[in-house]
Amino acid sequence: MTRPTDVRCVGARAWLLPVQTRVPLKFGSEVLTSVTCLRVQVTVRNARGQQSSGWGEVPLSVQLVWPSALPYGDRYQALLDLSQRVTAAWVDLAERGHPLELWGEFERSRLPGLLAEANASRAGSEPIPWLAALLCCSACDLATHDAFGQLCGVSSWATLNDRYMTQDLQSLLADGDTADPQWRGRYPGEFLRARRCDRLVAWHLVGGLDPLSAVDLDGSEPRDGHPVLLEDWIARDGLKCLKVKLRGTDAAWDYGRLVQVGGVGLARGVRWLSADFNCTVTDPAYVTEILDRLLWDAPEVSAHLLYVEQPFPYELEQHAIDVRSVAARKPLFMDESAHDWRHVRLGRELGWSGVALKTCKTLSGALLSLSWAQQHGMTLMVQDLTNPALAQIPHVSLAAHARTIMGVETNSMQYYPEASAPEAAIHPGLYRRRNGEVDLSTVTGAGLGYRVREISRSLPEPAWEVGDVLS
Repeated sequence: MTRPTDVRCVGARAWLLPVQTRVPLKFGSEVLTSVTCLRVQVTVRNARGQQSSGWGEVPLSVQLVWPSALPYGDRYQALLDLSQRVTAAWVDLAERGHPLELWGEFERSRLPGLLAEANASRAGSEPIPWLAALLCCSACDLATHDAFGQLCGVSSWATLNDRYMTQDLQSLLADGDTADPQWRGRYPGEFLRARRCDRLVAWHLVGGLDPLSAVDLDGSEPRDGHPVLLEDWIARDGLKCLKVKLRGTDAAWDYGRLVQVGGVGLARGVRWLSADFNCTVTDPAYVTEILDRLLWDAPEVSAHLLYVEQPFPYELEQHAIDVRSVAARKPLFMDESAHDWRHVRLGRELGWSGVALKTCKTLSGALLSLSWAQQHGMTLMVQDLTNPALAQIPHVSLAAHARTIMGVETNSMQYYPEASAPEAAIHPGLYRRRNGEVDLSTVTGAGLGYRVREISRSLPEPAWEVGDVLS
């Protein structure tokens, strides 16, 4: 069965936008001081020959998707090469359909081969992980959702139903030849809010290198008019939620950091904390001992700790750790390990109680994971990849349509606020937190609501181009 709205991608153009951080951001054992954003414009065409273009963007955060001892430059170049392969294959995909259906076909029939080819070309070097491959697909996937909504003249979020989709969740969540009848006639739109939230509570990231008080300053801090100390961020932005980055390899430091941050925050009106161990823990006892000590020695901090995020290595098949002892104490959210709905299913079997969604693993994949998790009683969160510029808009929009445990994590304004200046002129509430919230009421119109034509951003020459792209 086909629909008049079904599309295929006929062209794509990509740009690379370098960004420098104002302060370093620590990811596990690595430190991020710069990032390159991949921006993609995709053109789609329906069976009637009608065309439209859409936009997608993602920061190529190498340290998050590919933690390794390999030099950063080697990993970054591998992601660039794979992104270019993905773009060409995206345009080469002959199938027509809704963007979710196109992603299902691409993930099944194209991406494994592309990743294998990319790794074969690396002459025995450490292979590119699947999570990194998803990152390389996400800009094209986002752009296709945007273009589809533009062509249909509606919000992309309003297309996730049987009016625009041929395949239901029984097809999209089929495991090989096995289809679960509980999904028959059901679509992702069923699991979203009936009405988008226009204002969301914002989570502020407290990185492992972020100074908490004046004694932590060494004189190298930026003097650019933005806060540096945590107490100043809380005062300026009216913050109510703090996400605390931990080491996962030094229990004394992690415990002390939670108590310190909690002390600074709770004294200034912060209501909730979360703890992110960054995939570095291998024994649940490491986490449970910290949580038990908090409960006994710092009960106020413990009471305000809303959830724990991804302590354990993200390759679940290789590290199938029973995590129920942690989840019995605090809600435990998958993040890096939640590659797709199948990994969410495995995580639930191992005892994880929630899933943190990210648009950098493709919006399509996030919607399928969201549907599976909601149906099976798992709690949701939407976590940041320090998304600037266009990347921020679908990221926050996903949280505004999902039923998250509490708002959305958003921190690009902490680490590279000027990178989003052109977009902030049109969507000021998305790039500056006020009263502890972000405001996406300006995100309107067809597609993903970017309002790209109103944004005065000068782009460099395209890094690559495939097929026919609308001007």
